[in-house]
Amino acid sequence: MAEDGQERVFIAESTVMKEKLDVLGKIAQTDSPVLILGESGVGKEFFAEEVHLCSGRASGPFVRVNCAALPLGLAESELFGYVKGAFTGAEADRKGRFELAEGGTLFLDEIADVETPIQAKLLRFLAEKSFEKVGADVSLTADVRIVAATNKNLESLIEDGRFRKDLYYRLNVLPVRVPPLRERGEDIRRLAVFFREKHEKAAGKQFAGFSDEAMSALMSYAWPGNVRELSNCIERACVISGGHFIEKDDLFLINEPAAMNIMNADCDLKTAMHDFKKRFIRVVLEKNNWSQTRTAKVLDIERTYLSRLIKDLGVEREV
Repeated sequence: MAEDGQERVFIAESTVMKEKLDVLGKIAQTDSPVLILGESGVGKEFFAEEVHLCSGRASGPFVRVNCAALPLGLAESELFGYVKGAFTGAEADRKGRFELAEGGTLFLDEIADVETPIQAKLLRFLAEKSFEKVGADVSLTADVRIVAATNKNLESLIEDGRFRKDLYYRLNVLPVRVPPLRERGEDIRRLAVFFREKHEKAAGKQFAGFSDEAMSALMSYAWPGNVRELSNCIERACVISGGHFIEKDDLFLINEPAAMNIMNADCDLKTAMHDFKKRFIRVVLEKNNWSQTRTAKVLDIERTYLSRLIKDLGVEREV
């Protein structure tokens, strides 16, 4: 999955990705909600677009909403719109994302971050295809297909009371899990070449390709940031490289693929788990310039818990 300016390119060499695309083609022919699951950076939006473009709604709008970026207290008006006088500053009627997506697809990215009151309104729309604008007492209908996505464990959020179980069941009619890049190594080479050709143009350079050592490093790296991280890595290499080939040193990959694979079988499970956690947290800290705030967000844990882990595990920054 990749994008080149306005050109959309879906790169799938691996068997698992080809199988996913086949499933998407079948899913697209229905109007049922789709729930796309997968780690950050795997390309969930590309899958959502593929559902839209392969469906009978392809000529209609594809409206994207990053639920995590919706302003607190304003999510309802952003999604459903409002009428004149609904609140201070509402000087005219305004359409929400549901109306803008009429006849097409509404992609709700980061659905796990939707406020609880909005979850109830989404549930109503999925059940009745109706909604109300903020400040209105008249129900409206919209011919919209919902495709939602998240990198979080919704079942765990349900147990914590942070996500509605009934909404989850409504969204989970057609679930699709996008595999992380480390599970589809056949795609890495093609994606790396695609991103090199894209970013070398932007950098005003032309490379003969990757050195054998560079490609070996790309293929063996675990890619915790998935396709997005691969693209950023290649872009950085195209900017800094001054050679005929992109070399391993140009990639600036952390030389710790073992952080994802504990291979030492000469220790007990407790020691192995301790070692894995220590090295994995250190890798993510390195990739985020040792910012505990950003690292905690990537790991999906509280910053205070991360600080405690760093102290308890003895994670130290190399000088």
